Order: sequence, then structure tokens, then C-alpha cells
Amino acid sequence: MVRIMKMLTRDERPPGEEPVSDLVPELEVSRAKRVRVLLAAACSPLLFSYTVVALVLAVVSFAADRSRFSATGAVLAAGPGWLASWQVELDLGGHPLGVLPLLPTLVVAWLTARAATRAVRRIGGRTPADAVPVVTVIAGAHALFGVLIALLAGGSPIGVNPLTAFCVPGLIAGFAAVAGIAKVCGLPASVRDRFDPVAVHGLRAGALGLAAMIACGAVVFTVATALSWSTVDSLFEPGFGTSFGMFVLSVAYLPNAVVAALSFTTGPGFSIGSLTVGMFGYQEGRLPGVPVLAGIPSHHAVWWPALLLLPALVGALVGWKIRAIDEDPMLRMRAVAVAGALVAFGCVVLGTLAGGRLGDGPFDPVSVPVGVASVIAFCWIVIPGGFVAFFAGAHEPPEPPGEPDVEVIDEDVAVEPEVAEPAEEVEEAEADLDEEFDEEAEEELARELGETPAESEPEPEPEQDVAVTESTDGSGDESAPGGDR
Repeated sequence: MVRIMKMLTRDERPPGEEPVSDLVPELEVSRAKRVRVLLAAACSPLLFSYTVVALVLAVVSFAADRSRFSATGAVLAAGPGWLASWQVELDLGGHPLGVLPLLPTLVVAWLTARAATRAVRRIGGRTPADAVPVVTVIAGAHALFGVLIALLAGGSPIGVNPLTAFCVPGLIAGFAAVAGIAKVCGLPASVRDRFDPVAVHGLRAGALGLAAMIACGAVVFTVATALSWSTVDSLFEPGFGTSFGMFVLSVAYLPNAVVAALSFTTGPGFSIGSLTVGMFGYQEGRLPGVPVLAGIPSHHAVWWPALLLLPALVGALVGWKIRAIDEDPMLRMRAVAVAGALVAFGCVVLGTLAGGRLGDGPFDPVSVPVGVASVIAFCWIVIPGGFVAFFAGAHEPPEPPGEPDVEVIDEDVAVEPEVAEPAEEVEEAEADLDEEFDEEAEEELARELGETPAESEPEPEPEQDVAVTESTDGSGDESAPGGDR
């Protein structure tokens, strides 16, 4: 029987031309391959970023004038440099260095996100549960490498807190990995399913508002630097080595300068040591000779408040984005509040990362008032954004007063619901019904007794004549038998 079935189902096509089914099952990734992929995702961005930091330090050291290049020294110095790229505060001979460049942080975070994305795709991850091992391994590897560098640098002039070196790189690497695998593993769809749709619209508009705020800060910084180009040129020394190192330092601190310009544009401003630059206040002080700070003005100008139009336009943009999400104005206002909260939280994070301690000299500390900046940023989003979202969006038409609602029971039949009447009107209606019932009862009784009411005129009664005739005829019939008798 088996041989007959094989003969009936045998394919006569030659080998190599068998049809391939479209429904090919996905091959399960082996445990060994999964381990290799996770190790590559954890170590590749870590080693690559360390190599890039060592290479940059080696190039700067080699190009600097009156310096002695040492490859070993560059490799050893890359450890604290790697920690600085992950925003770990350093201690240089007893002087804290907390103002760390943000551009290297953005670069290493981008590398980590790309590594996480490739790892999830190689292991076939499609759900948020598949992302957990990738994020855990990447964050754990960066945390362990950070604490290892901190322990190895214990006897050097550069000191690092081991707890900070463990927590900060692991936390930032974990967030970067989540950002990289969010779309692949369907995290946005999962968030949309579990969150209120109004809140989701608010988060999207808030992300747009935060990006627009950063763009405003970048525009203000660029214009101020362009207007102070002569000062920028004077800060570069004639030698190539020193100028190259100053250029690299300025480029690394560009995001920090943009965040400071953002705080200035929204109103609170920033401070570098004794120097305070605000929209409505200015306090003079010394500045470090770095080209990236050449655009800081030397005195207050009366036209600075005109720059407040930029955050107001950002708030209006957020409101315009939210205006069409719902016909209810209050729901739109709630979405605007969510967007404002996200922008305020973003300002807190950016202000915290952009500032910090700068030794114990005249330029310490570099700070952005994150508390005031977050509140003001929230107001810049909520006030103009709420105004635009409320008045530019659709409104539900008000119900006409005094008209009862109509309940539709069938497509062609409409029934008005019963309306409760006041107690006084009900009592008056019952009294009128009782009076009408009494009058009708008296008239009926009068008709039965043959009486005519006094108020009404006498009416002819043909029925009585018929009754009399019948009684007369009957009486004659009864007397006839008596006469015969």
C-alpha cells in the first residue's frame, strides 16, 4: 500500500526543478548563534567607540606643538575619554570635570542603537519580549566595562567614581538599545494599544515641539556665531596643531552650546561661572577662550525679547498639529498638556547633560536653570498651543435650548421621550379632569330621570311619544279579553 501511494505521488520532474513553496517556515535560530549575535551586539559598539576615542586623542596629541606623542599614553588615556563620552564625571587631580561634550555621547549612542537593531534582526526578533535579552546584554556589557576602567584608573591622576562608571554607561546604552529596536520589535504599536489615543497624539506633538525648540536654539547659536566670526578667528592660534585641537574641542561641545542657546531663547538663559546671560538680565564675567563660546554677547541688548517669538511659534505649531485629533476641545487641550509635559521633561534632561562642574576656577560651574527652564518651556507649549488647538479645531454644535431630545426607535419613526411635569401642573390637570367627570355624571343622571338641567334648554324627546303609544296600544289589548268575558 505504501509503495502504491509513493508511485501515485511521485514527481516526474527532473532533480533541481522541484517547485518551491511560498510558505517556507522560519528556521529557528540555534542557541550558539544567538549567543554569538548577543556578544557581537554588546562588544562591537563598545570596542569601536573605544578605538575611535583613542584614535582622536592620538591625532590631537600628534598634531599638537611642543608635545611628545606616545601611542601607549593615547591608549591609556582613551579609557577616561571613553567614560567622558558616556557622560561620566571625571576627577582631574582633585578638580571635578562634569561639563562633558554631548557630541561623542550622541555618536556612541547611535552606534549602540545600530548594533541592537542588527542583533534583533539576526535572531529574528519580532516582539518586545525578543528585545529584552538584547537590551540586557548591551547595557550590562557597557556597565561592566565602565566599572573596569574606573578600577584600572584608581592609581592615576584621573579619578572616577566606580558606581557612576557602572550606572551611567549602562543606563545610556540601555536607552540607546531600546531606541534602536523599538520599530523592529513593534514597541510603538504596543504603546499605542495600551495608551490613551489622546496621550499618544500629545506625545507625538511633544516630540515635534522639542525638536523645533532645539532647532530654534541651533538657529540662534548659528546666527550669533556668524556675527562674531572675527572673534572666532582670533581664538585660533597660528599653529596647526593647537588650532586643530581647539577645533575638535569646539565641535565636540557644539550640542552643549545649542542647549545653552535654547535656554536663552526661551527666557531663563545660562551661566558660566560669574557670567550670567538671560533674556531680561545680564551679569558680566570672564569667558574661556574657546571658539564655540565666541557668540556670547558682551552686554545686554534691548531687542533680545523679540526672540521670544520663536518659542511662541513652536507652541502654535504644536497646537496646529493637535487641532484635528478630536472634535471635543477639552480632549485637544489635554493633548496639548501632554505635549508640554514632554517638552519640559526633555529640557530637564538636556539641561542636566549640557552643564556641570568645570574645575574650581572662575568658569565653574556651567549651568542651565533646568527647573525654571522646564516650567517656562511647558508654558510656551501650553499657552499658545492651547489657544490654537482650541480655536482652530472643530467644535460640536450646541444643543438648542428648550427643545426636548428625540429618541429614534425606528428609521422612519421618531418618538419624543416623556417629559416629567412639575407637581403643580399635574395636580391642576387632575382637578380639571375631576370637574369634567362630575359634570358628565350629573348630565347622565338627569337624562335617566327625565329631568332637564336648569342651565340647558329643553330638548324634544321623541322616545317618550313612542313609549306612550306603545302603552296605549297595550292597554286596549288587555281590556279586550275582559269585555269578552
